[in-house]
Amino acid sequence: MDIKHHLSDELLSSYAAGMLAEGWSIAVATHLALCPACRSRLKQFEQIGGQLLDAVEPQKLEASTWDSFKDRLQKTPQSTEYSAPRTETRQPAVIPEPLRSYVGGDLPDLKWKSLGRGAYQVPIETGDSETQVRLLRIPAGKPVPEHGHGGRELTLVLSGSFNDGTGLFARGDIEEADADLVHQPVASPDGDCICLAVTDAPLKFQSWLMRLVQPLIGI
Repeated sequence: MDIKHHLSDELLSSYAAGMLAEGWSIAVATHLALCPACRSRLKQFEQIGGQLLDAVEPQKLEASTWDSFKDRLQKTPQSTEYSAPRTETRQPAVIPEPLRSYVGGDLPDLKWKSLGRGAYQVPIETGDSETQVRLLRIPAGKPVPEHGHGGRELTLVLSGSFNDGTGLFARGDIEEADADLVHQPVASPDGDCICLAVTDAPLKFQSWLMRLVQPLIGI
């Protein structure tokens, strides 16, 4: 696995400081499970944070939706949220922890809901009201309708690949999109693309037909 698209410094430092909402944290932690390079960068951020904490007086931390994310992590077999998944004797898991605990298993265990045109989704429940989290399955060789973004969108590829004109994204790659990006991801022809998508605002579809059905599909 040759990961080319990594977490931004902003996301990684916010994750290290425990400042991300649960949805963003799921995407970051799942990417970390697949990416040794970002795990190494995370350790650097944690070391810097520890040095800064040593220089200030301790203060009482307030509870937030981040707590529910940490509770889920404690139930997973990994010792930390960014550890690589254990090797299975029969077949390696496509979905690593902590995401696998959220969806209740690996790909054969998922209950996909049709979005039309051969695309499917699995909505994922979290404890925060800031983000929407879902798995998406894009048919091989097919495009996602062209769209912009009302906020931030993180897309992490778990299986297959897609190209949206900005580059090719394969397993482990993560794309961070914002209001400046209008794109149309197209799944590679060699297989369906399965990815984790996290948003904090509805997508801005360019097609009037997609805008019409958008409330029905909840994206």
